[in-house]
Amino acid sequence: MPPKLNEKKIKPPTNHAGLKIRKTQLDGVLLIEPPTHFEDFRGDYVELYNEELYQAAGIRARFIQDDISTSNRHVLRGIHGDATTWKLISCLQGKFYLVVINWDDASSQKGAWQGFTLSEQSRLQVLVPPKFGNAHLVLSEQAIFHYKQTTYYNRAGQFTLIWNDPKLNIWWPVKNPIVSQRDEGVNV
Repeated sequence: MPPKLNEKKIKPPTNHAGLKIRKTQLDGVLLIEPPTHFEDFRGDYVELYNEELYQAAGIRARFIQDDISTSNRHVLRGIHGDATTWKLISCLQGKFYLVVINWDDASSQKGAWQGFTLSEQSRLQVLVPPKFGNAHLVLSEQAIFHYKQTTYYNRAGQFTLIWNDPKLNIWWPVKNPIVSQRDEGVNV
């Protein structure tokens, strides 16, 4: 059974030139409000990443690849991770429920997870360290999942956890999501 985490331990955000950062229940996982989000009658403008601001805030990850996935309502992708990649996850369109799970054998929090709701309205981001897995479940009609990563994609180096493994005890807002064979645990 994963360790229980106390939500009251989440600290208020620290502000770094408009970049608001909150520690989460999971050691090393950060919830980030991007530095610039401007909205008016024309639409909105968001600065998703500014290396200088993120580094000044202590986020030293050097991102070298950006990826997106588009999915329809109730599609669940993941849980995937690897031992070396940092990810900065955001929602470009729609809304999804993101689960991040600690899968570090050396951590006292191994197996602990936390859920976040990311959307095009909130523009929140989640920084996920290596040895953590992540999955997302689309809550809107369609969503665009975006992540920056510090390594090039290497499927052979990834681990996959089964989204509904009873030992992980993860809460999902949908009971019967649409998943791939890989995410169901079928070797493909």
